[in-house]
Amino acid sequence: MAVALQCALCSCLLLCVSGIVPNPQNVRIISVNFHSVLQWDAPRFDEGNISYTVQSESINFPGYKYKTVSTKLRLTECDVSSLSAYGDYILQVRAESENNHSDWVTVRFKPMDDTIVGPPDVKVKSESGSLHVDFVGPFAEHEHGKWPLKQYYGSWNYRILYWKEGSDTEVTHIDTKHNSEILSQLEPWTIYCIQVQAVIPEWNKTGQLSRELCEQTTHNGVTPVWIIVAILIGSMLVVVISVPVCFFSFLYLYRLTKHVFCPSYIFPQHLKEFLSKPPSSSQFFPALPQEENLFYDTLTVISEESQNHSDETGDEASKTTEHLQDSEQEDCDSGMVPASEKA
Repeated sequence: MAVALQCALCSCLLLCVSGIVPNPQNVRIISVNFHSVLQWDAPRFDEGNISYTVQSESINFPGYKYKTVSTKLRLTECDVSSLSAYGDYILQVRAESENNHSDWVTVRFKPMDDTIVGPPDVKVKSESGSLHVDFVGPFAEHEHGKWPLKQYYGSWNYRILYWKEGSDTEVTHIDTKHNSEILSQLEPWTIYCIQVQAVIPEWNKTGQLSRELCEQTTHNGVTPVWIIVAILIGSMLVVVISVPVCFFSFLYLYRLTKHVFCPSYIFPQHLKEFLSKPPSSSQFFPALPQEENLFYDTLTVISEESQNHSDETGDEASKTTEHLQDSEQEDCDSGMVPASEKA
């Protein structure tokens, strides 16, 4: 044991003295949604500044020389996302210090197999006693945009896991090829928690679970009997109260309208006629009868005694008649009523 430790110490001193740079340690690939980074741990080296060089070789093309991905790196990682997702590569890294360098340390990288499928974006909405779940992604981000990982693989399913809050042991799952699903036949007014992940059967890959979302269900669309009874009673009360109110309101408006437009007091007819005529002096002083409006009849008086002497008294009767006419004419001119009119 002491001999082995002594030999190791001597080797370390020999390396430091000769200027040989130790190899990078724990070389690994971290890839999520085709965003791939080669990482390693820095070796123990105190002789000066140290940098790194990363190269790649495609196994798909035998004889293809290594291509330098990056050089003079100061960090212990290198982004290799530019490599094709469908390729199969050998990646190698070495440490360098001035004119000295370590040996190459290699690792194999196949993006389609090695990348981790991330969680999708999930939205949950409670409606009519069911939970509506929508999900999309994950996406592979590149310089010119992003594409769903669903386009890279031949088969793709979403797995929905849900359970009642507080009962993680009773988990139900549903697989679907679509980007949404309705979880029905749930208990009303109950909180359910949901997670979604991608499943790729052909590649035997299962994606990461989305963050846990919890949502409470509402009523299941069936209205309870007590709610129906309460609504009916409330409707009846409204009708009972509103009908008398409407009746008395209508009666009050009717009486008010009748009082305004049809008052009970009737204006006298003769005053209406009087006021309807234009004002003039003739309304206060009666007009005198006009001469052209008077009609006269001739009155002839014949005595029984003079019947036998009609011939003799004809001239006298004629004179009497003329005298009466002249007398009536004078009475009319003086405003007196003729004797014939009085009779």
